Amino acid sequence: MTTVETKTAQPRERILQAAADLLAEGGREAVSTRAVSAAAGVQAQTIYRHFGDMQGLLDEVARRGYASYLAAKQAQDEDGDPVAQLRRGWDMHVAFGLANPALYRLLYTEPRPGQQFAVTGEAHQVLLRIVERVARAGRLRTGVEPAATMIHSSGMGVTLTLIAAQADGRLSHYEDLSENVREAVLGSVLAPAGHVDARPGTGAHHAAVHAVALKSLMRDGERSLTFGERALLGELLDRIAAGDGADADVGTDGPGRA
Repeated sequence: MTTVETKTAQPRERILQAAADLLAEGGREAVSTRAVSAAAGVQAQTIYRHFGDMQGLLDEVARRGYASYLAAKQAQDEDGDPVAQLRRGWDMHVAFGLANPALYRLLYTEPRPGQQFAVTGEAHQVLLRIVERVARAGRLRTGVEPAATMIHSSGMGVTLTLIAAQADGRLSHYEDLSENVREAVLGSVLAPAGHVDARPGTGAHHAAVHAVALKSLMRDGERSLTFGERALLGELLDRIAAGDGADADVGTDGPGRA
């Protein structure tokens, strides 16, 4: 790692660039106060004056590094097919991790009890909104939050696996992993499109899918029902959804907040 070349840049920018370069080259352990100070050509107190502490610096490095990926996710057409958006979002997530392995590890494996990077929280909200649209389209067979959690945790596991394989020169051994896991996960949370199965025993499944959709739509605010009626209906919809093995909470809210 060499000292940041653009000496005319403001100290804050030099510090950020130095930290980003150190992270990319050596991982989180390489981003020390001494190393950043030397690379940016500043005193340690300059770092603390601009960012408070090293965690504040890492937060800003993460925000900047994640910005273009997050913007691309947020720019997805909300009038498009939400299921197709889930697939695109998964592929974008994996591609981002492989292109930025050190930053990805910082974002998703850095131990911060009770905390998360703000940008990963924003990305999860984007995922929740897409899954919500899937539910409203009658394509979700479980709750919004459980489905989003399954998709996110599986995608993160795949990405970390591929990052490790890439570092070992074995990425080609896993060329089908991401697609196979993606389709397995989506197959477990999605209902078939436009398919009505008349076989005995399938009625509960269709009722569960529609219960999930109605619970999701109710969060827009159903003015014709009282608070108590909405709570009761929400509880009944939860029970219908659970009848197909779905999570008891079919949305992101509890039954009393339908």
